Amino acid sequence: MRFQAVVVAAGSGSRAGVEKPWAALADVPVLRWSVRALLDAGAADVVVVVGPHRLTDVGDALAGLTGWRAVEGGATRAESVMRGLDAIEAGDLAGADTPVLIHDAARPFLERAVIDRLIDALGDADGAVPALPAVDSLRRGDEAGLGDSVDRDGLFRAQTPQAFRLATVRAALTDWPGETPPTDEAEAVRAAGGRVVLVAGDPRLFKLTYPEDFIMAEALAAGLNPPSITRVGQGFDVHRWGPGTSVWLCGVEIPHDRTLIGHSDADAGLHALTDAILGAMGDGDIGDHFPPSDPQWKGASSDRFLVHAVQRLAARGGQLVHVDVTLICEEPKIKPHRQAMRDRLAELCGIPLEAVSVKATTTEQLGFTGRGEGLAAQAVATITLPASR
Repeated sequence: MRFQAVVVAAGSGSRAGVEKPWAALADVPVLRWSVRALLDAGAADVVVVVGPHRLTDVGDALAGLTGWRAVEGGATRAESVMRGLDAIEAGDLAGADTPVLIHDAARPFLERAVIDRLIDALGDADGAVPALPAVDSLRRGDEAGLGDSVDRDGLFRAQTPQAFRLATVRAALTDWPGETPPTDEAEAVRAAGGRVVLVAGDPRLFKLTYPEDFIMAEALAAGLNPPSITRVGQGFDVHRWGPGTSVWLCGVEIPHDRTLIGHSDADAGLHALTDAILGAMGDGDIGDHFPPSDPQWKGASSDRFLVHAVQRLAARGGQLVHVDVTLICEEPKIKPHRQAMRDRLAELCGIPLEAVSVKATTTEQLGFTGRGEGLAAQAVATITLPASR
């Protein structure tokens, strides 16, 4: 089920000594960990609520991610959450019954399993909170010394995100009767008569509160993000023009008075990009994987070649970071089709649109492309691979 999310990142972080959402965790802002987890789990829209002095910093922290927007927070957590909910309601992606997850940015290690449990729980509840049972011995105490023990039966450590239907949580916060703001959204929904249930939390979903928490978080992040290396590969492909009515370029069919001649569909853009990815991995070239002498590839869609290279990269634990394709030709005109090409490459590669570039140039009527004898394509692919230990 699709859901919306509000990420609260407007606090001062006084106990940690830093503004926690903006602190680096494994060289990545804490805020990015939380937002990326929600987007990866299927959030249709993530509203990030930040202090006014941080509105200009969000873009850098979340560069390359899509599906989020930022709004200015309020004086209290409840006010900040309400501003995030207002932004969701003002959009066109949510209705009154849309599930909304409200998450503390300072809890970076959010797993999809927790999100799934929360959304499932909304089937017969007004709200859901991930929680862990209290396992340590609990004692009262003060400066004078140790006091009585506290029975830990029925006591839980609440976590975030907390899940509600949009209309339910907005109404509860709007009608909150207390003079002081509620501790969290679950308290407001319960005060409004709603039923809030607990779902199993995650020990890794702890909140970064004190400096010592960052030491533990770095150790955990090191396990989640093993050392990696960045590699860059380059590909180049050429096909000659021949009789035809259309041409395939970067996965898009373009009407044209000629076509490119090749064993497959002769999509030079996809061939160059496939070679760039394989080259970055040190995994041969397109001819090694799809020999032109093999009749099964005659007339084949080059989509298959590119997807094959991306899948081989994923099988090695790698990630495609960015692709850049340049088409070199006098015709056809590429600009009218460039956006469709970017969309198709992003889909085939499984990467954000912002990580895809398609450009075109001519050779000023020089060489075989300038004489209209053929079309050339070159591509660059940036990848990461697990570092050898």
